[in-house]
Amino acid sequence: MSKKLFYTLAFLLPLFGIKAQTVIDSSFRFYYYDQKLSMFKDNTTVNADAVFAGDSITDGGEWAEFFPGKKVLNRGISADNTFGLLNRVDELIARKPKKLFILIGINDLAKSTPPEVILSNLEKLVKQVQSGSPQTTMVLQTLMPTNEAFPDFPKHQHKTAEIMMVNAGIAKLASTTGSILLDLNPVFADSNGQLDKKFTNDGLHLMGSGYQVWVKLIQEKINL
Repeated sequence: MSKKLFYTLAFLLPLFGIKAQTVIDSSFRFYYYDQKLSMFKDNTTVNADAVFAGDSITDGGEWAEFFPGKKVLNRGISADNTFGLLNRVDELIARKPKKLFILIGINDLAKSTPPEVILSNLEKLVKQVQSGSPQTTMVLQTLMPTNEAFPDFPKHQHKTAEIMMVNAGIAKLASTTGSILLDLNPVFADSNGQLDKKFTNDGLHLMGSGYQVWVKLIQEKINL
C-alpha cells in the first residue's frame, strides 16, 4: 500500500465509523545493530556478574570501568527498541549473568508504539530470560524523562504521559515476575518532570555526571 493511500484511508475510515488498526513500526535492524550483535555473539563470556542491555543510553555507559573488579558486559545498541532486544535475547541468556539490567522503550515511543505493546514485549523478554537462565536476577529500570527544551530528538519529546504509562507497567511487571525495580525516572527529573539539564546536552542522552548518579544508585540499591 502506498503512503498516499494509507493516509487517505486513515482520514476517511473514521468518517464512516470504521476504526483503522494501529500500524506498529517493529523495525530495528540497521548496520550498527548488526555490527554490534556480531561482536556480542563472538564473545564467549559466561556467568557475568552483570549485563547491561538496552539502547543508546545504555550503550553510552562505560560499565566495565564503572564496576572495576566485576565481570560486566555492555549490551546496549544505539537506536534499539523492544523488538530489537527481543530479537537478541538468546545472546543475553547465553551470558548466564547473575544480574541483567534492562532499560529499553524510549525509541519505541519515538515511533509511536503504544505503551501496551512495549510492555508486552518486555514481559516476553523477562519470561524468556527466566526460562533460559533461571539463576539470573532481572533488574527492570524505568524510562528516564526527556527534556523538551532541546531540539535534537523531536520524535522522542512530548512523550511524558506515555513514559509514565510505560513506567507504571514496568513497576507492575517487576512485581509480578519477581524482578528488581530500579526507578530511574525521578532521580533524573527536574521540578517540572523533565530530564535535568545538568545531566544532558541533547535532551535525551546522559553526560558523565548522569552516569555517575546512575552508578551510585545501583551501588545503593542493588547488590552487584
